Amino acid sequence: MTTHCCEAMNSRVDVPCDRHDDPFACPDTLVAFSAAFQEYALIIHDGGTSSLTIGFCPWCGRRLPESQRDRWFDELERRGIDPGENEVPPEFRDERWLAPLPQE
Repeated sequence: MTTHCCEAMNSRVDVPCDRHDDPFACPDTLVAFSAAFQEYALIIHDGGTSSLTIGFCPWCGRRLPESQRDRWFDELERRGIDPGENEVPPEFRDERWLAPLPQE
């Protein structure tokens, strides 16, 4: 589990909801966090999955981590995996892929 920049962000990212499985459907969920990409976004509750990526915490003002989206796609391409065509390995669905590779 990821520790976020402040307690306010922790409580906004991990909003428990017994009515909605999807955070984009829950009006109480304001922030989406992608562990794989290390991205934070404000959810736009328009009935879909729209969001606006943010670079600073709205509560404490700290700079948020740099997005790893490009690096994620580059690493999958290096391994010959097309996420549109192939199944993405489980370690690429969260932050595990960011861990340093073991030295050979």
